[in-house]
Amino acid sequence: MGARRRGEDSRAGGPGDSAFQGESRVPGAREPDGTVRGARTELPGNALAAAAARSFVEAALREWGLRGMLVDDAVLLVSELVTNAVVHAGTAVDLECRQANGIIVAEVSDRHPARTVLARADEGHGYGLRLISALAKEWGISYRRDRKTVWFRLGPAGRNPHTYHADEDAGTGTGMGTGTGAETGHGACLAPGHGPYAPGEHRAPRLTRPYAAAEWTSHGALSFLAEASDLLAGHTDEDKVASLAGQLMVPRFADWCAVWLEDPDEGAVPRLARVWHAQEDRIEELRAELQKDPPALTTRSLPGQALPWRWPTGAASTAPGGASAACRLVVGGRVVGTLLIGRSGLLRIPDEVMGLVEDFARRVALAVLSARRYTRQATISQILQRGLLPSGEAAIPGLDTAVVYEPSGEGAWAGGDFYDLLELPDGRWRFALGDVQGNGPEAAVVTGLARPVLRLLAREGFTVTETMDRLNREIGEQARFLSLLYGELSFRPEDEGGVDCSAVCAGHPLPLIRDVAGGVRVAALPQILLGVMPDVAYDCQSFTLHPGDTMLCVTDGVTERRSGRRLFDDGDGLATVLGGCEDLDAAGTAERVRRAVHDFAPGRPTDDLALLVLKAPA
Repeated sequence: MGARRRGEDSRAGGPGDSAFQGESRVPGAREPDGTVRGARTELPGNALAAAAARSFVEAALREWGLRGMLVDDAVLLVSELVTNAVVHAGTAVDLECRQANGIIVAEVSDRHPARTVLARADEGHGYGLRLISALAKEWGISYRRDRKTVWFRLGPAGRNPHTYHADEDAGTGTGMGTGTGAETGHGACLAPGHGPYAPGEHRAPRLTRPYAAAEWTSHGALSFLAEASDLLAGHTDEDKVASLAGQLMVPRFADWCAVWLEDPDEGAVPRLARVWHAQEDRIEELRAELQKDPPALTTRSLPGQALPWRWPTGAASTAPGGASAACRLVVGGRVVGTLLIGRSGLLRIPDEVMGLVEDFARRVALAVLSARRYTRQATISQILQRGLLPSGEAAIPGLDTAVVYEPSGEGAWAGGDFYDLLELPDGRWRFALGDVQGNGPEAAVVTGLARPVLRLLAREGFTVTETMDRLNREIGEQARFLSLLYGELSFRPEDEGGVDCSAVCAGHPLPLIRDVAGGVRVAALPQILLGVMPDVAYDCQSFTLHPGDTMLCVTDGVTERRSGRRLFDDGDGLATVLGGCEDLDAAGTAERVRRAVHDFAPGRPTDDLALLVLKAPA
């Protein structure tokens, strides 16, 4: 995703020139000479937006010479606001950042003005705006007909000085305490140094002063949410998302965590996807106990609201009692599962932690839904792509046959290249190797059209040239181009040996024949692409594969493989490789060519690669 910046060193900045002209106006910031430095970008409404926003803001502020805690605060605030916008509004997000005289103004806008901001600074849901109220000099929300904006103004003197005071011997992580409760071991202490942990086991910084809401908005806990967003984003397996969620919560905030996943669209019952415990030998015991009683939160609870939950009796039988909570995984009104956490030694989980669980659950839900959609799309794509491949083995009895087919793109089964082998009723065979212009679904549509048409016309008795003429007109109606090598094979009498071949090469790399002496020759003449001229008449070229001869047919993914300014077939590179395939069968020849193409340049080929090798038995 590219970032578009504008307004660098612009003198036209200020409140009136910002994107927010609603009821509230954002205070401007100018250098003594009137200069305002600014940068703007548009972010997609998905799980990658927060990470992109952090990178964008940090790069802009450092480019403007800002360093230290001010930059960290701005990056954190923008990350939270972008995450809130994606989760609550579900639209693309506009982000603008300006600075002058060390004052930073950031504006985050979504395109769903009717959806109000739920997490106000004085409410108990979410921490995005509560964090702003703690760190920013000024902040506000404005509504326009086509967008909603949250802005803040941050400066060196505007940061509220809330910090953690941790034990010097504590390890890494984030702890929470509640004043005297933390000292006595009772109440709502969540420091991992208490409860089931032995001294020094999974210890995290422990608060030594009474808990306050402002402390919770410091970098220790809220950076966890930013990091969680990064770690959860991009996963394409919902079970891996569930596993990662448990590892993020345990042991930092909970002794154990479980994730139930459900998919109402599929009608499946909730399943216990992952269970994680700080003590691994208790995982199976906890899983067995949780399996007995799947969570069913009351419909009176708000979507995504964390609620107290009953402590599993099986887990309590071997460990001190504690408090647990459940939170539905909800995104865009869709329930995708439930998050359960538990902490021993507590009477109840503090409200502040419940709020953190809600924020974390929203991120988990978004990651689960993204992974689920990816999986469904990948499954549909694979099913459709498999339908584009020939059924059965690519082999012609009496000929040594080999096919190499490598569509480009991760997880691709079929692409714009295709091949086919078809036996006719009288024992003759038709072969095809084609390459559709472009790639992706548009190319696949033409691929799905070309093979059935070729097969239908061949079975109806049309000759090679008649088939090409009719396919050319059909491709022209699709407004696409197709290069195609199409031909017919007829076995000669046994006493003569060999195979007679007639072929048309329409805009395709020419087929090559290697004879038993090692010579390589071109076997056809080039003709115009299919789909260019509707009334063109194609001509056949006839030749014979004598015993021991090998015919190599390739797509331009082979001949046009690029290394710098050089192409693989420059200087007859393909013929040179084929000429060196002495004493190799069809499969060995195909593999030799394939390996030469891959070795020609670093990295994976960026175009589909297809080879068809036919060798007449000696």
